[in-house]
Amino acid sequence: MGSLIPVDLQVAEPAVAPRGRFVVLEGIDGCGKTTQLEALRTWLPSSGLLAPGAQLIVTREPGGTALGAALRQLLLHPPGEAAPEPMAELLLYAADRAQHVEQVIRPALAAGHWVLSDRFSGSTAAYQGYGRGLDLATIAQLEQLATGGLAPDLILWLELPLAESLRRRGARSADRIEASGEAFLQRVADGFATLARERGWRRVDATQLPEQVAAFCRSQLAGLAAGLAP
Repeated sequence: MGSLIPVDLQVAEPAVAPRGRFVVLEGIDGCGKTTQLEALRTWLPSSGLLAPGAQLIVTREPGGTALGAALRQLLLHPPGEAAPEPMAELLLYAADRAQHVEQVIRPALAAGHWVLSDRFSGSTAAYQGYGRGLDLATIAQLEQLATGGLAPDLILWLELPLAESLRRRGARSADRIEASGEAFLQRVADGFATLARERGWRRVDATQLPEQVAAFCRSQLAGLAAGLAP
């Protein structure tokens, strides 16, 4: 009887979905983020950029989770004397982000989906750092804790002069952050410009017509999908 010769069996590894993409829109209020998010929400699913089976998840900060929605109300429209002091405000934004990353963003990316978010950690540095004057090193430490090192694949900064932002907002009711005064908002706008330069964000001229802004945003996402964007 001949000896049995062991045969190495090749077992196919289960297919692993490619990691999705994380894109963030940043900028001062009135810069057109909501308009451009909606335009991308409509365009991306049929753009051919998403992998087969991938979905588009559109979210925001604060408020991208059930906990975040409650925190958003406290941060932007607090009742009575519940308005948080600057450091408490910073910690609430960090709590919102930690929940958002763990419940929404990280699972979606692991499943191969694209995530499109209205604001992320750049807004905290701009508003609570440059605007409120809180220590940027402390903010960076909190960012690391809240995100676990997760960073967007692409940040589109919609640049708009503060005067134009105020004109666009007109008589619209301001939330607690928007009502902090023009000096505060100018520091925020300047902070966004500094962060964009230091962190390599993609500048978008938000003074253009919405259709022109949308076309530029689409080109940046196409470059990201093709591996041309950081």
